Amino acid sequence: MGLGGELVAVWEVPLSDGLHKVGFEHGTTTGRRVLWVDGKEKVHHDWMFKLVGSEVFSIGNTKCVIKIEPVGGFSYEYSLEVQGEFVDDGTETHFDLSGHPAYIRAVSSGNRREGLIHSLVVDDVEIPEAVE
Repeated sequence: MGLGGELVAVWEVPLSDGLHKVGFEHGTTTGRRVLWVDGKEKVHHDWMFKLVGSEVFSIGNTKCVIKIEPVGGFSYEYSLEVQGEFVDDGTETHFDLSGHPAYIRAVSSGNRREGLIHSLVVDDVEIPEAVE
């Protein structure tokens, strides 16, 4: 990612062509926003008057939006919407798996340490996690 940047969020986005890594830098004093997709800079604003709002970009043909919302004081919450498939407390990423409709659902565990809980659903059946 960027040098000396203020990286505030990193997401791994599973799409039909593979896993993409999205990184977001947010300067909470300057409003600076830098957005990275798979290590390549996609968006760069050195100065933004508004610290909150949204940043629209795409990964291939998939439209994505990062939402920046205040959570009190000088803290911000960052959420990523992929193709507008935002569900209660999380996202769903839909794709085709050898002719079968499938999606990955990512929902918040409600616990900051655990982060997101991902589940894979194929043909409307949730696939249990593989135990290594």
